[in-house]
Amino acid sequence: MPRKQYQERLEGLREDVLYMSEIVAERLRMGMNALGDKDDELARRVIEEDAEVNQLYLDLEQDCIDLLALQQPVAGDLRFIAASFKIITDLERIGDLATNLGEYTLQAERDVFPDVDVQRIGDATLEMLDDAMTAYAEEDVDACYAVADADDEVDRLCEDASAAVMRELLEREGVDAEDVDDMMADVSRLLLTIRDLERVGDHAVNIAARTVYMVENDDELIY
Repeated sequence: MPRKQYQERLEGLREDVLYMSEIVAERLRMGMNALGDKDDELARRVIEEDAEVNQLYLDLEQDCIDLLALQQPVAGDLRFIAASFKIITDLERIGDLATNLGEYTLQAERDVFPDVDVQRIGDATLEMLDDAMTAYAEEDVDACYAVADADDEVDRLCEDASAAVMRELLEREGVDAEDVDDMMADVSRLLLTIRDLERVGDHAVNIAARTVYMVENDDELIY
C-alpha cells in the first residue's frame, strides 16, 4: 500500500473511533434521560440500538486487524492502532452499560430515593468520556491526566450516593411487608445504576491511559 494511502487509513481509523464515541455518548445520554424521566419508549430505543454500537465495534476491530496484519506497523503507528483497538473495546462496554440503564428503566416501579442525584453522576461520567475522547483526538497527554483526576470525584459521588441509599433504607419506617420485595428490587436497581456509572468513569480513564501510551509510550496510567 502506498504511504499516502496508508496514512489516510490511519486517519480514517481515528475519525471512525471518534464517531463511535459520539454514538456511545449519545446512547449513554439517552439512557440517563430514560431513567430520569421513566421514559419506557426511550429506554427501548437505547436497548434496540445497542446493535449499532456492536456492529461499529466489529467493523473497527476488523480495520485494526487488517492494518496490523497487512501493514506491519512499527513504533508510533503500532501504538496508535493498538491503543485504538483497546479504546473501541472500552466504548463497546460503555454502550453495554447504557443498555443496562434502559433495562433498569423498564424494570423500575418508582423513584424510591428522589434525593439521590444519579443524574449528576451521569453528567460527570459523560464529561469524562468527552474529555478522554478529545484527548485522544488531539493527543493531549495533560488532558488524559485530568480525566484520571476527575475519576476520583466520580468515585466519591458514587460512594456518597450508595451510602445515602443504605442510610435511608435503614432509617425508613412504616413499610408494609407486602411492599418490601418491590422496594428492595428498586433499591437493588438503583445501586446497580450507581455501580454502572462508576464503571463508565473507569472506562473513560482506560481511554485516557491508552492515549498516554499511544503518544508517549508510557504505561503509567494503565497499571
